[in-house]
Amino acid sequence: MNSRDSASSEITPAVLLRAYACGIFPMAESADDPTLFWVEPELRGVIPLDGFRIASRLARTVRSDTFRITVNQAFKATIAGCAMPQAGREDTWINKRIRDLYGGLFELGHCHSVEVWQGDDLVGGLYGVSLGRAFFGESMFHTARDASKVALVHLVARLIGGGFELLDTQYVTEHLKSFGAVEISRRYTALLDKALAGEPGDFLRLSAGDAIPGARALEIIASQQ
Repeated sequence: MNSRDSASSEITPAVLLRAYACGIFPMAESADDPTLFWVEPELRGVIPLDGFRIASRLARTVRSDTFRITVNQAFKATIAGCAMPQAGREDTWINKRIRDLYGGLFELGHCHSVEVWQGDDLVGGLYGVSLGRAFFGESMFHTARDASKVALVHLVARLIGGGFELLDTQYVTEHLKSFGAVEISRRYTALLDKALAGEPGDFLRLSAGDAIPGARALEIIASQQ
């Protein structure tokens, strides 16, 4: 389902949360397009938390703590990084309205970022929406090799540790397939409903601010395999 909306007053953070609970989310045609449209993919991308795959080389990088990882410390910079062109992605769907809306969700505690640093430089990260025991990954970026991959590993460990059940990637790319992402159709609604029922997950249960050491993140992920 795709429907275009041109009235900025119609979408608020509260409306956005209700949309996620129904399995839909907004996008823009480009960073310069002021309008948004609702999307409900026929095939939904998810990464099963008990089937997350990590290549041995990446595991060594995570374990070495080459990067410093933080959580919710540079949300605006992270979403700005995700909106920047990258190799193979000359434009993005993150426009000003998207930044404002998800900034509002961040203020409400329903949007989170994982940031990756080299010294004082933000070199990668990701952000997404938490609702119930579901986490909806929105976008990621990197300017240093493996930075976004390390962010994803720390995200998955945090979701497992926080009692989440569903990691929604919206779509599946070849990159995400390497981590175990799969496409599902009708079963998605049942998974979403289950993740939204009962006690919500706690994104900050493992830690707030600086993330846990890489070795600990790998241990948490391995415990679910």
